[in-house]
Amino acid sequence: MKYTSTRGGLTGVNFEQVLFSGYAPDGGLYMPEEIPSLDTAILQTWSTYSYPQLVEEICSLFISRDDLPREDLKDLISQAFQRFQHKDIVKLAKLKNELNVLELWHGVTYAFKDLAMSCVGQLLQYFLRKRQKHVTILVGTAGDTGSSAIESVRGMANMNIIVLLPHGRCSPIQELQMTTVIEDNVHVFAVDGTSDELDEPIRNVFADTEFVKKYNIMSLNSINWARVMVQIAHYFYAYFQCSPSMQNIPLPLVEVIVPTGAAGNITAGSIAQMMGLPIRLVAVVNENDIIHRTIQNGDFSLAESIKASLAPSIDIQLAQTFASCTVNDDSVIATMLRCWKENEYLLCPHSAVAVAYHYQELGLDTRSIPRCCLATAAAAKFPEAVLKAGLTPEIPPEIRALETMDTRCTAMKIGDDWEKILYQTIEEINAFRKT
Repeated sequence: MKYTSTRGGLTGVNFEQVLFSGYAPDGGLYMPEEIPSLDTAILQTWSTYSYPQLVEEICSLFISRDDLPREDLKDLISQAFQRFQHKDIVKLAKLKNELNVLELWHGVTYAFKDLAMSCVGQLLQYFLRKRQKHVTILVGTAGDTGSSAIESVRGMANMNIIVLLPHGRCSPIQELQMTTVIEDNVHVFAVDGTSDELDEPIRNVFADTEFVKKYNIMSLNSINWARVMVQIAHYFYAYFQCSPSMQNIPLPLVEVIVPTGAAGNITAGSIAQMMGLPIRLVAVVNENDIIHRTIQNGDFSLAESIKASLAPSIDIQLAQTFASCTVNDDSVIATMLRCWKENEYLLCPHSAVAVAYHYQELGLDTRSIPRCCLATAAAAKFPEAVLKAGLTPEIPPEIRALETMDTRCTAMKIGDDWEKILYQTIEEINAFRKT
């Protein structure tokens, strides 16, 4: 398997090169030169596999055995999921009114990003040890990406990570999950701006190809193909868990509802479709609705400002996908309350964005297609939203402990030269490392 830039400026790139890249040198994203096609027999066989087995099978299609032998891949995936709290890694909750919720948040930071990031951390470690190299990881986050990325590489001597978070626009718990990690290789900046705004200096750094090459700078945002690759697995798992039958030919359709921000997650779903998985994707967004406007009206223009919402991890306007709808904060609250009353089941506001679509479609849908809503974070990460719904948050001890831990971060204020700060930080990190 080789990779190419979406802008066509580079082809024939191997997986290891893609793993350690951000944007391609021509400004595009790396994608496989071809998408494997799976027949019905393979899907039927895979339908009995565990989640880690599915991750292994999918990764093996996109990583050459010359780059990573199959046995090593299996070991890396096993190691990646060691810290997950649920024995099955992900869990399907079957609730009233035909509501299926796939819990993707059983990792260390209680967010779905842990699924891919834990695997990517192990892949990075594998190749860095093999090459005896060091990398500087540069990440912008709307909330969950930063903490997952930090946890995937914290304490590793051959990696330094710089994370930019939008100060005051994450939930307090999301911010604490980043600022309480006191490690020599972790550098957190709290930016007075939105997640889109903090991405600008990051993109500018990656555009400086000479600087990127000199300091081995890479990204762990959704632009990194390896993250998208691992996320393909949970669409297969969702399908196999919700499909009424694996014996019917053609295989039945399943609708997967995806709370969507930067579209990295639903991109993985799109690739699963191209591989032959019979799913219908619906992107559901909060009031920052550029994806919905693009799909419905072809309007890809940015709004004048990003609205602060109850689902801050999807407060992003840069993305695209297929069928869609938008959900406002009132509907999020109503959905959280209804789900609790019917099931005594707490949804986080992001997961509620997806479930709101399900409730909206009940009674209107005559197709009787099974539907799976992706739950991208635990409700415990968003107690303020839970309280707004008139419900009682259930806070695990490890999250409650964050409130009493020491914190460390550096402010990036309005008027500061954010790009210059990034350049200086990267240079200082690498100068210190060599002394």
